[in-house]
Amino acid sequence: MTDVEVAAEAARAAAGVLTALRADGRRTGRELGDAGDAAAQAAIAAVLADRRPADVVFSEEAADDDRRLAADRVWVVDPLDGTREYAEAGRPDWAVHVALWAAGDLAAAAVALPALGQVLVTDPSPVVPPAAGPRPRIAVSRTRPPAVAAAVAGALDAELVPMGSAGWKVTAVVRGEADAYVHAGGMYQWDSAAPVAVARAAGLTALRLDGSPLVYNDPDPSLPDLLVCRPELTDRLLAAVRAGSPPSS
Repeated sequence: MTDVEVAAEAARAAAGVLTALRADGRRTGRELGDAGDAAAQAAIAAVLADRRPADVVFSEEAADDDRRLAADRVWVVDPLDGTREYAEAGRPDWAVHVALWAAGDLAAAAVALPALGQVLVTDPSPVVPPAAGPRPRIAVSRTRPPAVAAAVAGALDAELVPMGSAGWKVTAVVRGEADAYVHAGGMYQWDSAAPVAVARAAGLTALRLDGSPLVYNDPDPSLPDLLVCRPELTDRLLAAVRAGSPPSS
């Protein structure tokens, strides 16, 4: 079994338990979100322990394991990205992230979108549809849209499209429902690792807002800003970011 196949198996396992837990109707709101986080974490941990027992797991829903800083292979996991959206009945914009960091960079990943019944992986890479029109669409947080995104949208005459989880927003660019995703103001490595790996495999740009590379398996789990976009928009977006609010450090 390849690393991508392992990532997809783990993501599907979490998607299955999350979908069943949401459908049984016994929990709502915060209780449902907490139960989903725990169940998805357990499902992914079980798959990785069985398929890759020697690897280290770095997950939002587990204690940080310092062994990851000296390891060659680390799985970066967000078992339920968009807990808020998962806990709101009818919302589709939540995801499951499973990525492998190996030899200094992201090496394989899967992002499950349970509401769509899809799992996007790095191999075979997704095919990004053509742009829908001349006016760019920029995905932003529906609850915390950053000021820099509004500045960028003004500079490019772009439309802001509010959405839920980070994984959903990145894969919205992969799936052609947006042309870019601009985020500032707080995020962690597990929020972006798997969707960024999928976006890169699809040929999209994925950088920090200052244009520097995204670094994973860093000692500091924070990775607070992100730009994912169609490559032809990269220079215009970075210029607009520079002219707008500076990214957070």
